Amino acid sequence: MTLDQLIALDAIVASGTFRGAADRMNKAQSAVSHQIKKLEDELGFDLFSRDAYRPRLSPEGEVYYREVTRVLEQVNGLKTVAAGLRSEQEPLVSIAITATMSLDPILNLLGEVGRAFPATHIKLVTEMMGGPLARLMNGEAHLIIAGLDGVPIDEVETRPVGTITIRPVASPAFSAADPSRVKSRREMQAYTQVVVSGTGGNDYEQSRDLLLGGQRWTVSDFQAKKSIITAGLGWGGIPEHLILDELRSGELVPLVIEGHPPRHTEIFAIRRRDHPMGQVMSRIWNALGREAIQDS
Repeated sequence: MTLDQLIALDAIVASGTFRGAADRMNKAQSAVSHQIKKLEDELGFDLFSRDAYRPRLSPEGEVYYREVTRVLEQVNGLKTVAAGLRSEQEPLVSIAITATMSLDPILNLLGEVGRAFPATHIKLVTEMMGGPLARLMNGEAHLIIAGLDGVPIDEVETRPVGTITIRPVASPAFSAADPSRVKSRREMQAYTQVVVSGTGGNDYEQSRDLLLGGQRWTVSDFQAKKSIITAGLGWGGIPEHLILDELRSGELVPLVIEGHPPRHTEIFAIRRRDHPMGQVMSRIWNALGREAIQDS
């Protein structure tokens, strides 16, 4: 078996057709079919059931493909290591981070990298909702730290770095602020929900926890949202690390709303597979694999 055959197998499964795999690999469909036939002859069993319109993995093929994905993941890792070893120090590394996450856990890391590579300009921006993903896929960010919502998994490499919690809150003076009772969604439609607009554009819209049919104010960032909610003008979900002091002092109180529980989101470091890493990105990427970004 050859690496090209394994790549062809993965491309067929990912695209769903031999034609799609051929387009993806920039090869003739006959060449892809020939590679799979040679692999099947060597293995002694069919990888695909060809009875249906689209090729479907046979029972043996499913087991074999699981092992193939592990091999290809290791190969990609080797390519990344090789790219880092032959690379030079980049003039710019751009990082986009979801605004729901605190910057504190990664500041020490970026400080160390900045001291080790003083010639590299580190550009760090925070983005709302689908903003980080938009920056990554548009080539404006080398690395993002965000959730996996909408992320094309087969095009990226990811590393889990922690979790965040978004908690619905209100001022105790707000008329709906009664943490001892569950509010129905119909009841909450009478109250203003404060939401933050995304920065990813229409292609990367990731608005969550919107109460359909309710009154709504839209702001540009969490600080504005927190100020409006603290003033008693509405309710909404805010990252827990931004409101710990207000929750302790009673300036804000948690709400219990039907269908709107506190949301716990896994956060990942994400980079595109087709973009090789230089020395600085490699240092950041490897360090992030050892970091744990948790709720404060």
